[in-house]
Amino acid sequence: MYKLIRKALIIFSGLMIAGLLLIYGLYSGYIRFNYPSLSEYPVQGIDVSHHQNEINWQQVDRERVRFVFIKATEGGDFKDKSFAVNWQRAGEQGFVVGAYHFFTFCRSGQDQALNFIETVPKVANTLPPVIDLEYGGNCQLTIEKQQVLAEIAVLIERLETFYQKKPILYVTQEFFDDFLVGQFEQSPLWIRNIYRRPVLKDQRPWLFWQYANRGRLEGIETVVDLNTFHGTKEEFETLIKN
Repeated sequence: MYKLIRKALIIFSGLMIAGLLLIYGLYSGYIRFNYPSLSEYPVQGIDVSHHQNEINWQQVDRERVRFVFIKATEGGDFKDKSFAVNWQRAGEQGFVVGAYHFFTFCRSGQDQALNFIETVPKVANTLPPVIDLEYGGNCQLTIEKQQVLAEIAVLIERLETFYQKKPILYVTQEFFDDFLVGQFEQSPLWIRNIYRRPVLKDQRPWLFWQYANRGRLEGIETVVDLNTFHGTKEEFETLIKN
């Protein structure tokens, strides 16, 4: 009996240690759920903000990172303090750059468009502007769904008119299911799913996939979001130039 109890305790302890190591690996970014291959997804990149602190862009691997989405603005007046530096230095090192805006429920689409346009230069050979649509970190939702969609529509229209590129919509699975099924179907999607390859309710195609939120790269001291483009190198070049 004693031997059986001892054996059970050893097995239990081993499972506990393995579980803790797995949790640590996932939290620290050394283990993740998705590993999209370069053969299937030849164009991969990251997205950054001031949360990544000062980035040494010279050390970031250009074989692994082709593009960088950089946080520019949020709501009607917030401007990311690291945007200008990241935009300039990443571009100087040859990364294809793009800027994103975090949409908030508590400011009008017009105000948010003006904030972004004041911050992000209109430059050739850059990615289209991105509108980040999610619940996390947002204002309390106090308006109806149709009003939310109306403000998003204004923001899309203003950015497309100014930059002459159709904005990309970054969405979490939850936000897409609640707001975007059957909406803005001409807008390219950048979908977040850190657990598996995205499959949307209406089988809508996606253009970018954020497949990890705790990646590790030389030159960046914190964890960083990892992304991939859904297409060929040639299609990516066309996206930049259009």
